[in-house]
Amino acid sequence: MIPDGIILLDKKEGITSMASDNFIKKIAGTRKVGHSGTLDPFATGLLPVFTGKALKVMRYTDDYDKAYECTAVFGVRTSTMDPEGEITAVSTLTGSDEEFEAIRDAFSKLSGITSQVPPSFSAKKIDGQKAYDLARRGVEVTMPSHPVKIYSLEVRGMSFEDGRIYADISVECSKGTYIRSICDDAGEMTGFHAHALRLRRTKAGPFDIKDSYTEEQIALMSKAGDYSFVIPRDRALAHLTRIELTDKDYGDVKLGRKISASRFVDVAYGVKVAAFHRDELTAVLYKDNGVMRIERMLAVEQ
Repeated sequence: MIPDGIILLDKKEGITSMASDNFIKKIAGTRKVGHSGTLDPFATGLLPVFTGKALKVMRYTDDYDKAYECTAVFGVRTSTMDPEGEITAVSTLTGSDEEFEAIRDAFSKLSGITSQVPPSFSAKKIDGQKAYDLARRGVEVTMPSHPVKIYSLEVRGMSFEDGRIYADISVECSKGTYIRSICDDAGEMTGFHAHALRLRRTKAGPFDIKDSYTEEQIALMSKAGDYSFVIPRDRALAHLTRIELTDKDYGDVKLGRKISASRFVDVAYGVKVAAFHRDELTAVLYKDNGVMRIERMLAVEQ
C-alpha cells in the first residue's frame, strides 16, 4: 500500500475524473480516494488526487486558482462546447487577416469578464442532480451565473486549415471558470461559431503539471516500490499562513482546546491558518476573540 498523501495525476484524454480515482484506489489499496477540481473527459492534465488521511485537507483546495492551455476551433459549434457534443452550427472561414483579428479581439474582450453562466453539460448540481445528467435527459435547466476572475488570457498562436481557424490560448483564472464557455462565447462574438477542441490543465493552486505523473508512470513506480510520486498533504495548505505550536499548545490542541492568540499578532481575525508542531501538520485554526479555535483537527494518531 502506498502512503497517504497527494498524487498529482496527469489525467489522460477520454476518461472521467472518477475513473482516475478508481485507478488510484487500485494502486493505493484503499477506497479512501478523492480528487480536487473535476476535469471533463475530453480534457487532460493536472488532477490532484488525495488518499487516506490527506482527504481531510481536500476541502481547503476548493478556492484554488487554475491555469489551462486550450485549442479552440472556429467554424463549428457543438451542444457541449467541446468535441463530445452534437454539431449545432457550422461556418466556413477563409483564413483572412480580418478573421484572425476578430478572434483576437473577442478573446481580449472575454479576458475582462467578471461572471459566467456554467454550461448545461457540466457537473454543476441543480436540485441535487448534475446538470449534464439533466441535459442528457432533455430536461431544460436554468443555470445561474457566478463570479469569475480571468487573470490572464493570451492567444499564443493561430492557424488556418480546411475552412477552420485553430486558436491556441492560455488562461489563468479563478475557480469555477469554464474554458469551454469562453471558446463558445468567442465563437458567438465573432459569428464564426467555435468550441474547445483540446483542453489541458497546467496549474491548480500550488501544484504544477511539471510535477505530475501519468497512470503508466505511477503503475511502474508502484510495482518497483517507489512511492516518490506521493507528496505530503500539507502541500495543499501552502496558501495558508503557517504558525508553529509550542509543546503546550500542541497538547491543548490535540485535546480539542482553544489556545491563546497572544503570540500570533500578525494573524487576522477569522482567517484560517495551518498550525504545525515540530514540522508535523496539527490543525487548521482561526483567531476569534483573543484565542485560536480549531477549525479542523489534522493531527495524525501515533
